[in-house]
Amino acid sequence: MTRTVGIIPARWGSTRFPGKPLHEIAGKPLLQHVWEQTRRAKALHSVIIATDDMRIAKAAFAWGAEISLTSSKHASGTDRIAEVAKKLRGVSHLINIQGDEPLVDPQLINQLARKMQRDPRIEMITAVHPFSDPADAQSPHQVKAVLDRKGRALYFSRAAIPYPRDPGGGPQYFRHQGIYGYRRDLLLRFVRWQPTPLENAEALEQLRALENGVNIHVVVTKSGSPGVDTPEDAAAIERQLLAPSRRPRQTRSQ
Repeated sequence: MTRTVGIIPARWGSTRFPGKPLHEIAGKPLLQHVWEQTRRAKALHSVIIATDDMRIAKAAFAWGAEISLTSSKHASGTDRIAEVAKKLRGVSHLINIQGDEPLVDPQLINQLARKMQRDPRIEMITAVHPFSDPADAQSPHQVKAVLDRKGRALYFSRAAIPYPRDPGGGPQYFRHQGIYGYRRDLLLRFVRWQPTPLENAEALEQLRALENGVNIHVVVTKSGSPGVDTPEDAAAIERQLLAPSRRPRQTRSQ
């Protein structure tokens, strides 16, 4: 029997945006938007917010979220969700959902969870989508992925890969989305491994899995959800959320 839990790691500290999880967007904290979207994923048996900050914990508890308090010493969100995973019993898979993507697609979460549930050979899964503008692939802030013919990751890089020897043809660049699914036993092994040379060179944690021989299955989607790294990003997403096309229709009273 498979049981999948979604975990949203959230921390207060952010160099560019302190207090980001509780920054209000369209009348709700950023983290609440993420939680509500994640709760719409029917393939998850539960959703947990993992945090080391009581301000986040109290706010999330007030809107009804399940909370797990974690250590403040974790170097990454992966370490934080692994602490939660150690305490969980009867759970086969975990989905790590970024706490700064208020428009995360519940259907993508379902797709990742169900692929892992149906295929016990998949230890780790993630998602990518084509860049709408290939020029964006040149940015080191946008992580690129290269896949093999079976839909598994060959490599992730901040560089624009693959290199186009024929500029006229132009390769298709895939942007990596920061969502991961893990089999529980793989996640607990992963956090015990030491950081690896390629991981340190690129500052990309997923390379630790590849360097240790893990096959990362990749789902290709048409588009991705934007993240919030700065107050300007939050303002842009608020405009999107408040756009007339996203507002619920109102029926005229009789």
